[in-house]
Amino acid sequence: MNFYNQITPAIIGATIVIVQTQVAVALLASEVNNIAKQITVLIQSKKPKYGSGVIIKKDGNTYTVLTAAHVVEVKDNYEIVTADGKTYAVNYSSVKQLPGVDLAVVEFSSNQNYNVAKIGNSDSSSEGTTAYVAGYPAPTFAINQSIYTFSNGTITANASKPLRDGYALVYSNNTSEGMSGGAVLNEKGELIGVHGRADLDTKQSKTGFNLGIPINTFLRLSAKVGVDTGVNAPKTQLTTAPKADDFFIQALNKYDKKDYQGALADYNSALKINPNSANTYNNRGLVRAQLGDQQGAIADYNSAIKIDPNNAIAYNNRGIVRADLGDRQGAIADYTSAIKIDPNYGFAYNNRGLARAALGDKQGAIADYNSAIKIDPNYADPYFNRGNTRDDLEDRQGAIADYNTAIKINPNYDKAYNNRGAVRLKLGDKQGAIADYNSAIKINPNYADAYFNRGLVRVNLGDQQGAIADYTSAIKINPNLALAYSNRGVVRAALGDKQGAVADYTAAIRINPNFALAYGTRGIVRAELGNKQEAITDLRKAAELFRQQGNTQLSEKMLNLIKLLEQ
Repeated sequence: MNFYNQITPAIIGATIVIVQTQVAVALLASEVNNIAKQITVLIQSKKPKYGSGVIIKKDGNTYTVLTAAHVVEVKDNYEIVTADGKTYAVNYSSVKQLPGVDLAVVEFSSNQNYNVAKIGNSDSSSEGTTAYVAGYPAPTFAINQSIYTFSNGTITANASKPLRDGYALVYSNNTSEGMSGGAVLNEKGELIGVHGRADLDTKQSKTGFNLGIPINTFLRLSAKVGVDTGVNAPKTQLTTAPKADDFFIQALNKYDKKDYQGALADYNSALKINPNSANTYNNRGLVRAQLGDQQGAIADYNSAIKIDPNNAIAYNNRGIVRADLGDRQGAIADYTSAIKIDPNYGFAYNNRGLARAALGDKQGAIADYNSAIKIDPNYADPYFNRGNTRDDLEDRQGAIADYNTAIKINPNYDKAYNNRGAVRLKLGDKQGAIADYNSAIKINPNYADAYFNRGLVRVNLGDQQGAIADYTSAIKINPNLALAYSNRGVVRAALGDKQGAVADYTAAIRINPNFALAYGTRGIVRAELGNKQEAITDLRKAAELFRQQGNTQLSEKMLNLIKLLEQ
């Protein structure tokens, strides 16, 4: 049989239909930004308080906005500002908080036509996929109004077992205060979550991760607050075993609570399930550094970089540990690599500036601080650090200007008050110095250095009892502060308390056996008490230590005192 001849007429006479699989195409970042800008709103109150939200529904002239519950948790006269700059009052009775999660919906009315978010499937947003966050940061020192901000990044984890308040989505985007409640979008411009929490930094070490609540969480609870978006949550299979993402997010939470051993255990578990996660190695490195295991931290950062050679955060964090170990050149190399990968990495510029300053490259340090400030004018640390370097270069007024700016950005910057006080003292402004130390202590009652420095000024002002009180407070906070014992000894000696002075110098020497000045001053006081041989022994030890330290002038002075005692 000629099979070909039998089927050919049928084919010729038929209409051929080609069925193509519909492929969802990712949008450009600029296209997602255009979508995000139209659906994202500013939520503000009179207090003032700032947050963000996303329009998820329109019903006639009534719009429903989804936000984080903590944005509107306090009853107040809230306003919504839309993308066109129009302001709408919020009737607080329309605010409905979803049960058990940090989500709420609010309503506003308008005859304008505003876009509504297209809701996606947050379950499909896995590690490595694109994430965008949109919102309105709160006003700052450099920018005095809330301006729409769009940030790109990637999903780091999507846990099946959320943290308290429903947080399960982790992403790497840069976010700021005021962006809570803003939209988290995927590469198709679909709403996959609501942003709620930003990561914290310690010593400029960055986890680089933020937390949001998946949109599917909202969909599963929306009926309880009477919101129907026309989209149902997808049915998901129940997981019987925890995922690496579950351990990862639990570790993040424990790290924030300073439960470093618990975080370490969770990161270990995550890596057993997924040994190829650069982010997990990076974060375990942070934990190990907090626990004092610096070599272990470096090994983890090495692993992160090996898996992902473009992991700027891992380079930055490895640089911090290297700097702590005294390897300034290695630290600078790491910060430089981080900056090469991400030219807008302000933390890396600031950290490189610190390393350069430690190596004596003051101008290079200032250049790095300038770059960090240019990237983020509201980043207080580079102002503070530039102030320190300017002080080293004897640019006292420039230093004070930088400390002033750091304090304007962060009114609770205790170290900036302390250091400004030190510069004011150098300029002869003793009362201004006292005022700054008072501010530092008010902010941080356990700031030993501020008490110590205020004691110095009080001595200069003739307030010896006040100085002793300050040195005593510094010692109580930091029992190993040898200088505080030594200085208290000087004041006690001046007040005639010779035995108290000797006790203080002895304590200073016990802490620092090479404290030449403490030996010298104790020797002088012992001589005044008639303890000639003990005095000579102390002075001889002081002379030797001063000689070893290159201070020939004080060494000779000690030797001359010995000659006088031996006459």
